[in-house]
This record gives sequence, structure tokens and C-alpha cells, in this order.
Amino acid sequence: MKKILIANRGEIASRIIRTCKRIGIKTVAIYSEADQDAIYTRIADEKYFIGPPNVNESYLNMEKIIQIAVDAGVDAIHPGYGFLSENAEFANKCKENDIIFIGPSADAIEKMGNKIKARRILGMANIPIIPGNESPLKDLNEAKLVANEIGYPVMLKASAGGGGIGMQIVCNDEDLEKYFTSNRRRAGDFFGDDSLFIEKLIENPRHIEIQLLADNHGNIISLGERECSIQRRHQKVIEEAPSPFIDEITRKKLYEVAIKIGKTINYSNAGTVEFIMDGEKNFYFLEVNTRLQVEHPITEEITGLDIVEHQVRIANDEVLSLSQDDIKIKGHAIEARIYAEDPVTFFPSPGRINKLSLPKGEKIRHEIGVEEGQEVTPYYDPMIGKLIVTANTRLEAIMNLSRALDEYNIEGIKTNIPLLKRISKNGAFKKGHTTTNFIAEELTEGK
Repeated sequence: MKKILIANRGEIASRIIRTCKRIGIKTVAIYSEADQDAIYTRIADEKYFIGPPNVNESYLNMEKIIQIAVDAGVDAIHPGYGFLSENAEFANKCKENDIIFIGPSADAIEKMGNKIKARRILGMANIPIIPGNESPLKDLNEAKLVANEIGYPVMLKASAGGGGIGMQIVCNDEDLEKYFTSNRRRAGDFFGDDSLFIEKLIENPRHIEIQLLADNHGNIISLGERECSIQRRHQKVIEEAPSPFIDEITRKKLYEVAIKIGKTINYSNAGTVEFIMDGEKNFYFLEVNTRLQVEHPITEEITGLDIVEHQVRIANDEVLSLSQDDIKIKGHAIEARIYAEDPVTFFPSPGRINKLSLPKGEKIRHEIGVEEGQEVTPYYDPMIGKLIVTANTRLEAIMNLSRALDEYNIEGIKTNIPLLKRISKNGAFKKGHTTTNFIAEELTEGK
């Protein structure tokens, strides 16, 4: 493999390019009108204009991306996360054009991309699944029957959903009547699939995920877990590894189930199995993210591995060079996502970055896609960077995080840094008492 096109933008494009440079692979960047001066376009070996800012005309334009890849003579495409990273059709188009897709097979993507199908497949393999229905809801009446059989409260979810879109907590029939039609329409608009299903709501849960690496030769290992419970509107804000909540017995069970899921769907490349866990450490399958995760750096920090490098090597049909016994977890890492958004309303805050000063330190890592003087546009996800801190212990990592956030300075736009500072100084967070309701319960006015 000599040349890779990165079908993405921003911080993740820069991060993939860095690894490719280190292992001697040339890179090709694509950019929209909004990204013509972006950092990643300058550090790539080649760059090609892809289209207007609108994603459907640029970063989601499969035909044009494939054509650029063919014209540039690349061996492979790395999709990063978001955009086309979990699109089975795109993975197939790469294969049809003799381009390696750096990710799992189109079959694995398709199976896990439809949450109803995923529930059905893994339920048959005796994977712990949250109680719910196994086929798309036909109408509101069927939804009511299912919800009452399972018992309120329930979660109404889009089968093709992701990023919290199409999810709604429902506490009674009246709520279901209120949200069913609008959620179906929203799912259709965002995903081109308006299928809905219902799951029992696990109250005050933790969100735990297991990072997997699997090659094309049947080898699969776990790189440990990440705690991703601190969320707002079902989107992660702070992640850490390892989890402060789970014990070694539960950890071992999680690894075993995650690997079993990987084997059940014949998974290859990097992937993440997400679980919901209740207060008694009972855990249930949530979904498989068939791509590189936003929060992969914290796993890299505690394992010493470069996950992107392993993705490339696996896609190049190399045998996994690691066994499970080779994976040693060392220290504690925390990632804080830096968003260009109002810290109170969570509304995006586009604009020009007048000043940018990043904290420095031996155990501080930055993955950032912007620079001073650059315009943050309203066209894409408002996450502009990630701050990763590492230490020998969790408490030390939290102290490093708090100090780094105090030194992090962005002027000209609003960011969520004030919110992140409050989290880092919160007593419940320091004790590891975090659930997906953490922000609502701990960071209300006056706390």
C-alpha cells in the first residue's frame, strides 16, 4: 500500500495523515470550498477539490470521491469517522473499483448499521440484548402494544440512527402519540430509512464500549474499554479509559462478549462494541460502530498502540501482529471534546478564531483541525478538536485535565470549554459517579 485517500476533513483527516507519513504512505486529501485553507490540506501530499460546502455535493459525493481516487492512483481509502465511514454502498464501490476500503466488509457494515437487524442477529447468538421488538414498527398502534408489553418507560429509536438522532424517551401512551410520527419523519429525513423500534429504557445507565482489532485471518483482540457516560443529547462530551466503575470480573465478561460479537459477524479491522450498563453492572448490547471512533486516542494512550496504523496493516491483509496477552493497560487517559458551541444552549457558534492558545505539557495530546485566524463554518459538525490527557492514576489525569482546560484559550467564537471546566472540577466526576444523566443532574444551575 503506497497511497491512501482520506475521505474526510478536519482533525481526523490530519490525524490519519500523520500516521501515514510515519509509516511511509503518501496521502491524498479532498476538500470543499469551505475547507480550501484547512490544515489537513496542507500536510497531505496531494489535495483535490471535491465541491461546494454542502456535504451531499462534497464529502458524501461517492461517485466524485471514487473518481478522484482512481485519477490519483490510490491503493486505498480511509473514511475516518462520520460521512461515508459506515456506508456499505461506499465500501462496495471501493471494491468494485479495486480500491481497498480501510474498514470492515460491506456485509458487516450493513448488518450492524440496521439496529433492528443487529438485535436479531446478536440475539440469536445469545448476546445480552435490551428487551425490545425485533422488526420495524408498522404504525402507532403496534408501537403502543409493544411499549405496554415491555413496560414504560421505553426508548423510541430509529433503526438506522446514530449520534442521538431519532432517539426519544417515552413514558406513556400520550408521549408515544406525541413523538411517533415526528420521529419517523426525522429518521427518514436524516437516514433515508424511517424504520423505528422500541427498547426498554435502562434508567441512569453507564455507556461502556470495547475497542476491537480484527484481521482478515480470524484473529480478534480487545484493546480495553472506554467510559463514555458523560453525554449531552446522546452525544459524548468526555470519555476516559479505563472505566472507573467496572471491576475485573465484569471487564473480562465485557471483553468476551465483545469478541464473540466480532466473531459472530465475521468482523475485520478496527471496531467498537457499545454497551449500556445498569447500576448492578448488568450490561446489554447497544450497537457496533463499524469504524474508527472519535475517542480512539485515549485507548492509544493507555495501550501505546497506533490504531490507525493497525487499520492500514489489516486492510493490507497483514496478520494481526498482537495477541490478547500483548495488550497491557497502563495509566489513565481522558479525552474532552472541544466544540464550537454555546456552553449553555449547545447551539453551534461559527465564526473566526481570533486567538488560539493550546495548553502544553508532556502528557497532553491535541487532535485539532483549526488554527488561529481560521473561520469555523456552519456547514459541519461543531467539534473542532480533542484534548487528551494521560497520567499514572485517574485522579492525576483529572488534575491534568483541569489544568489544561484552564490554559486552553479560544477567542472569537463560543466554545464548550466552560462546561468542560465545570465537569473536571465536579465532585461526582472525581469519584467516578457518572451516568448518561450526569450533565442534567450535576451541572444544573447552582451546582
